[in-house]
Amino acid sequence: MSGIVVLAGGLSVEREVSLRSGRRVAEELRDGGLDVTVLDADAALLDRLAADPPDLVVPLLHGAMGEDGALRDVLDCLGIRYLGSGPAACRLAYDKPAAKSIAAAAGIAVPEGIVLSQSALRELGAGRVLAAAVRRLGLPLVVKPAAGGSAFGVAVVDAAAELPAALVGAYGYGPVVLLERFVGGDGAVEVAVPVLDQGPDGPRALPVVEIRPQDGSYDYAARYTAGLTEFVVPADLPPVVLERCADAAVAAHRALGLRDWSRVDLIVDPQGVPWFLEANVAPGMTETSTFPLALQSAGLSLPAVITALAGRPGAPDGVGAAARMGR
Repeated sequence: MSGIVVLAGGLSVEREVSLRSGRRVAEELRDGGLDVTVLDADAALLDRLAADPPDLVVPLLHGAMGEDGALRDVLDCLGIRYLGSGPAACRLAYDKPAAKSIAAAAGIAVPEGIVLSQSALRELGAGRVLAAAVRRLGLPLVVKPAAGGSAFGVAVVDAAAELPAALVGAYGYGPVVLLERFVGGDGAVEVAVPVLDQGPDGPRALPVVEIRPQDGSYDYAARYTAGLTEFVVPADLPPVVLERCADAAVAAHRALGLRDWSRVDLIVDPQGVPWFLEANVAPGMTETSTFPLALQSAGLSLPAVITALAGRPGAPDGVGAAARMGR
């Protein structure tokens, strides 16, 4: 199984997004002359990889196993090279409260937040806990699962009476929930900043992508349904603000110890300050995802990027693998 294996699918709630990302990436790589096989993350995967190791694995599994470091740990055990961050960095990025703490320590603006487990809420008394949270964070506030993506379980709460229902929705995706101070309103702009980490100069930001959902909410439908969101690349922001966004994304990538590529999501407030929301180690690659839009704006092709990343300095057998993939 020489060449590239693209891993897509899995059993998380983001399975369909992962499959779409995998199909799109595989098509582009094949069009670029690369040898590509798409495999799902199932019970047969490890036997197939161990029996005939590929030159490189490109993990495009979204959600828990694909982004929480578990898959990368197993690939390391098998001695199989893969694109993207290592297990420890994945765990940090996947845990939103942990990622926020690291970003804040790196000097990046981070919305104030409170982490609530189901057990803490139950044992301390939901009414008192939520009243204290509202007093601390104010309204509106954002409720989101502490891990996961694609906006599953995310809600903006405008009134305290809406908070219990929003928590039920978020707890449906995990036992820990993050409540965040809302950074938004008139003049705020949501952006995504893909980061490439190749070559001796280290990570660099790709063009900032501005996200303009039709109904104002960048939810699952707005992310993956063509026509529901307008993307502006580069974002329609002053040059100094674009530079701040790029600096924040690269700083987050470095602070979290990420490798090869990532995508950092930010909210830019009306004063032009970018606020860190999360970092993604397996950026979406669907037809409506921001990473491919930024690549296109930068004049980069996915086959060239992946071949270059495969030969990154310090990677075992990097030059040889890149040469095999380019045959």
